Amino acid sequence: MLLDPTNERTILERSLLPRPTTLDGKTVGLLDISKPRGDVFLDRLEQRLTDVGAKVLRFKKPTFTKPAPVDLRHEIATKCEVVIEALAD
Repeated sequence: MLLDPTNERTILERSLLPRPTTLDGKTVGLLDISKPRGDVFLDRLEQRLTDVGAKVLRFKKPTFTKPAPVDLRHEIATKCEVVIEALAD
């Protein structure tokens, strides 16, 4: 179960989707939320993912202070099978 922290007035529970058994051949989206050094973490992660056969697409939020814009979320959802979000400082 996943709790959505973006709306404290109403608690939303969401079920997790099943994880893929392999990332080989999958398109993985890496979302940089624009916090300092998040790109450093994602650079290393991208290398590890491509080493196991994943295709990696990079995305970046305009600011970490707000949710990703709808058009960015739509682009990620339509292009990626797996998404990893960087929360580094």
